[in-house]
Amino acid sequence: MSVFHGAACYPHSMKRVCSTLGTALLLALFAALLLVAGQPAAQAQARALPDFTDLVAKADPAVVNIRTTARAVARGPYGGGGGQDPYELFRWFFGPDFVPPGRGPRQQPTPPGNNEEGQEVPRGVGSGFFISADGYILTNHHVVNGADDIYVTLTDRREFKAKIIGSDERTDVALIKIEAAGMTPLKPGDPTQLRKGEWVLAIGSPFGLDSTVTAGIVSATGRDTGDYLPFIQTDVAVNPGNSGGPLLNMRGEVVGINSQIISRSGGFMGISLAIPIDEAMRVADQLRSSGRVIRGRIGVQIGEVSKEGADAIGLGRTAGASVGMVEPGSPAEKAGIEPGDVILKFNGKTIERSSDLPRTVGETKPGAKATIQVWRRGSTRDLSITVGELEPDKAAAARQDEGGGQAQKTNVLGLVVSDLPAARRRELRVRGGVQVDAADGPAARAGIRQGDVILALDNTEITGASQFNGLVAKIDRSKVHGVLVRRDDLTQWVPIRPTR
Repeated sequence: MSVFHGAACYPHSMKRVCSTLGTALLLALFAALLLVAGQPAAQAQARALPDFTDLVAKADPAVVNIRTTARAVARGPYGGGGGQDPYELFRWFFGPDFVPPGRGPRQQPTPPGNNEEGQEVPRGVGSGFFISADGYILTNHHVVNGADDIYVTLTDRREFKAKIIGSDERTDVALIKIEAAGMTPLKPGDPTQLRKGEWVLAIGSPFGLDSTVTAGIVSATGRDTGDYLPFIQTDVAVNPGNSGGPLLNMRGEVVGINSQIISRSGGFMGISLAIPIDEAMRVADQLRSSGRVIRGRIGVQIGEVSKEGADAIGLGRTAGASVGMVEPGSPAEKAGIEPGDVILKFNGKTIERSSDLPRTVGETKPGAKATIQVWRRGSTRDLSITVGELEPDKAAAARQDEGGGQAQKTNVLGLVVSDLPAARRRELRVRGGVQVDAADGPAARAGIRQGDVILALDNTEITGASQFNGLVAKIDRSKVHGVLVRRDDLTQWVPIRPTR
């Protein structure tokens, strides 16, 4: 006889028990069905995870280990003066000033009397990759900078001595070459097509461990951290020694050169930066043809346009590059660009952020004529400019501001000003302006200080103290006002909210 049938098996007294048993059985059957049904979904999810094995097998032969040495005085067992170096970790990433961790390759103890100049000592370890079959290799400038000898080791353990074709500090790109044929170059991809969340991987020699593969996703693109490079940000594990190695997409194309990490410890902390390969290849092409990079320049110092500053000068949006200084005799001065101008376009290309301008100008051939659009005193104007050639960085000469003037009560902006002496105007190469004799309240909070020179209030050029004070007396105290301030060689718009 059946133990139970349906929802009940015995009349009356056993009905509740059998009902409970039936429910438990149904739940067990339902759970089993869910488990079986869930297996295909779980398997499909597992199958959707990326498989890098074929990609790595194809790309790995193109990646090389780079070891550099320098000729120096070796004074201790580590080639740098003896004792324990507290910055061991950093040497692998930053070069000869640091000693590798874990007691890696180091100079052997030097016997007394052998501390002679010219002894070869280890300098650093990095990575690189072939861009042509005839031995051209891309890497970072900081990997090979200062090296006397460069050694390249392939994945098949062959070692070659390399020579530097050219190196560019501004972009941190270097091109080196070994005398070899039949190498495996990587195919360049299009970094502009990268999307946040896309899988990428790095191959390199972290801490000297060659042919190491790490993977992650694109965290951001167009990350501005320098004048000439919009970096690719990833969470790929990149450590000292990965520098110069390739960042690859899922098609096996190189999209960037692993260049920097943001770290408080010297090791990976989740933020890695790579140079976009299109930018790097443009640099490499110039290095290959001429050994150096030729860039355009116009001779201005620039800054960002803040929301308050844009509102104060009537610009309406936070775009462009605010001109802080115009170099005397520069292409910008000859074109009529003035401090306080906001550059909105260069040769038809919109300047959204100040960092866009150096890149755009730098890509322009020196001697070429261009049109530059600026915002000045409430309206746009187009200026013609002949682009110059960017020379190596020069230290700017500092100038001392002059103070003076009678003490007075500050105005609603918190300022006391006086006429700018003619000699000072000639020194600063300005037509008008007033000098700040005292600053407190709103002006002090905005960063203005004694000795600064005010050239404009909102969109009105300042000609003297009387005119400036008259303008201030009529301003709307409920609004933020823009004051164009000159300090030393820099000029910038400063937003000030007056006292009520």
